[in-house]
Amino acid sequence: MFQLGPRHFLLRMSLAVLCCVSGTHASGRQIALHHSSTDSVQPMEMSSAAEGVVQDLPLQGGGFQRVLYTAARRETKGIIVMFPGGTGEIDIEKSGRVKNAKNFVVRSDDLWLDRGYGIVLVDALDHQSMRGQRSSAEYAEVTKEIIEFAHRQANVPVWVLGTSQGSIAAMNAAAHAGGTQLSGMILTESVSILGGSHETVFDAHPGDVRVPSLVVANTDDRCKVAPPSMAQSIAQSIRHAPTTVLTVSGGTQRTQDDCGSLTPHGYYGIEEKVVDGIVGWMQETQNRP
Repeated sequence: MFQLGPRHFLLRMSLAVLCCVSGTHASGRQIALHHSSTDSVQPMEMSSAAEGVVQDLPLQGGGFQRVLYTAARRETKGIIVMFPGGTGEIDIEKSGRVKNAKNFVVRSDDLWLDRGYGIVLVDALDHQSMRGQRSSAEYAEVTKEIIEFAHRQANVPVWVLGTSQGSIAAMNAAAHAGGTQLSGMILTESVSILGGSHETVFDAHPGDVRVPSLVVANTDDRCKVAPPSMAQSIAQSIRHAPTTVLTVSGGTQRTQDDCGSLTPHGYYGIEEKVVDGIVGWMQETQNRP
């Protein structure tokens, strides 16, 4: 059986449910956005959703990783693999419907698609919480399968993006990806202070990342395990790749949980500004000689 993490998280054989501040780059450039407040291989199974494709990627030893790919609504500039925060369980159904759609990476899908980026949403493995598992070597192997799936959808650059706890998965994916597999990594409101999940982005091998990286931090984020003050430390830990810190501000607090999706931590109310800032960095990175 396939195992994850130090707690030997065992996958069941059943299908998984459908899934400012300065940059540390040598240029020392600064970016800031501000906005006022307004959150053993088995056969592959695939189904076509109304606007995308749901696929179960088989894992060695059994189990599946469910992903949902949705193509861009204009000429495709790239594909972004999205790792959600929290437990990682967004419940992608075979129809393509996402039951838990509050997370930033799910909630902002239309914005990415309208700007020419296809997205691959990644669900949790087999209904299980991904807390404490995202930095493991075993999960790094899963991310390789996800990135390969993204490359099969179109001959375009592929990026990884994680938010909150999902930033740990994105860092791990970038640290273990082959030299030509990724065009860049985006970390948003990253978990950098040890909390209940017992892992942070610093456990996900930042020193092994070799692709251009962006660290996004909201100055109004009050999540204790993802303080904006740690953005520079995260960027500096990515020692072997050009890294930029993007600061944003604003957002609306709809829930009492400061680390919830519908808060400044989840960019609630400032989604478009954040997406535009990230897209601008991606385009500049691709155009860089």
